Amino acid sequence: MTTTTEQMRAWNGPAILTFGFRPFFFGAAVWAVLAMALWVPMLSGHLMLPTTFDPVSWHAHEFLFGYLGAVVAGFLLTAVPNWTGRLPIVGWRLGMLAGLWLVGRVAVAVSAGLPDVLVAMADLAFPVVFAFLIAREIVAGKNWRNLVVLAMLGVFILGNAFFHWEAANGGYAAQGYGLRLGLGAGIMMIAVIGGRVVPSFTRNWLVKRRGKVLPAPPMQSFDKAALAVLAVALVLWVALPLAPLTGAALALAGVLHTLRLARWAGHRTFAEPLVMVLHTGYAFVPLGSLALAAEILAPGFFGMAGAQHFWLAGAVGLMTLAVMTRATLGHTGQELRAGAGTVTIYLALILSVIARVAGGVWPEFSGLLNTVAGLFWILAFGGFAVLYGSLLLRLPAAKRI
Repeated sequence: MTTTTEQMRAWNGPAILTFGFRPFFFGAAVWAVLAMALWVPMLSGHLMLPTTFDPVSWHAHEFLFGYLGAVVAGFLLTAVPNWTGRLPIVGWRLGMLAGLWLVGRVAVAVSAGLPDVLVAMADLAFPVVFAFLIAREIVAGKNWRNLVVLAMLGVFILGNAFFHWEAANGGYAAQGYGLRLGLGAGIMMIAVIGGRVVPSFTRNWLVKRRGKVLPAPPMQSFDKAALAVLAVALVLWVALPLAPLTGAALALAGVLHTLRLARWAGHRTFAEPLVMVLHTGYAFVPLGSLALAAEILAPGFFGMAGAQHFWLAGAVGLMTLAVMTRATLGHTGQELRAGAGTVTIYLALILSVIARVAGGVWPEFSGLLNTVAGLFWILAFGGFAVLYGSLLLRLPAAKRI
């Protein structure tokens, strides 16, 4: 096989295994719905899973390492071939990766009946194998620029391992080192990769519309300084989550990334929600930094969990939904335009974040608000699965010809 198209045409198995974004975007959306549908009755005490994780830790683990892990895999398996010029992973090798991810989800859900080491090995098998495959492609393609992405993936995996270790030793893993490591790595991925794609996609759209004000080119000196400050702030947050120095660093990172976002001309993209949502998703990066800084320096308004959900639900949730919708449309030959259904799932996700953060601000209503947040989350990702499922599951046009 000499081209990606030829490789996909040679595949005679299920269409979902023709490209990395297909199984992992669809699997991530379905898991986001199922895990939240389980979490809502768990939150009210009406359901208990046979897992050794406490309910909140299971919820945090499955949305950070389960859901986000799948989206990262779908994105990188699709992007790395473009970065390196090498062929994508398709067919049964792709199916094996998706199977390993699914085994991890089941193992964690029923971990009460399994040895802790076996559960950790089952869950970590997917990200470790995936990271090895990505490393091989980057090295073989001499794509040294993107070794930083591999490093962030490594930190993400380390966070997952710490999470398992803390849970196995009776700790409250939902507020432990593992969660902060994993979430910090996820936020850095959004800041680094989002800092490339958001201004680039915005520029392309504005140029087509003959816009006179264009985004600042990505990864200039200001961007690198803002990323460096964010990295330092995240390291401090992982190590010293309540220290005043950490709060000050997060506040500075929040200000710098607000200015960074303002340089990308997002205010000129209201006519196309598919572009605007990228700016909105990225906005939760500085919002999360500022909310955590406020909670560290003057605790009591958001609550620490509420402040973290600016990142967990806002930055991670909305940015990944934005990427999944755009990438699915682009890689299946559709027009890059958000229809009414797509706008609806974006709004549902934003309402979910608002409701979850409000639950921290008004704890006396947290039960109701968290349930509302869960229902909007299910609407957002269930809507994605319905609207985009046929594009992800059907045979590509080139295959049907």
